[in-house]
Amino acid sequence: MKTAISTLTAPQAIGPYSQAIKAAGFLFLSGQIPLDPTTGNLVDGDIRAQTRRVLDNVREVLSAAGVGFSDVVKTSIFLTDLGDFAAVNEIYADYFSIPFPARSTIQVAALPKGSRVEIEVVAALAVL
Repeated sequence: MKTAISTLTAPQAIGPYSQAIKAAGFLFLSGQIPLDPTTGNLVDGDIRAQTRRVLDNVREVLSAAGVGFSDVVKTSIFLTDLGDFAAVNEIYADYFSIPFPARSTIQVAALPKGSRVEIEVVAALAVL
């Protein structure tokens, strides 16, 4: 069984997918790009500004499911330029703490809407 999670405080899906799905004790978030949730446009600024917006969007979806960054067990980061790796790490460390989630970082040819960064996460749900 799976349940879709949706919030208006994060960008709406730009395709046939859910913002997140609860299933099997986990929350699977679709990749977030740096869209302003009110305008649907990419935020202005450098890779740091884009990464902050992405992680703020992730926070909103996590919150809609009743969890937070401390519940995240795995992240996947997609960058159009691995030269941005250090700057993304700097911002990432402001959102996550020890023990850090497992993580993959991959350079890709392109991302939706010309974004420079996309992040997806998996969070563990509390057992009730």
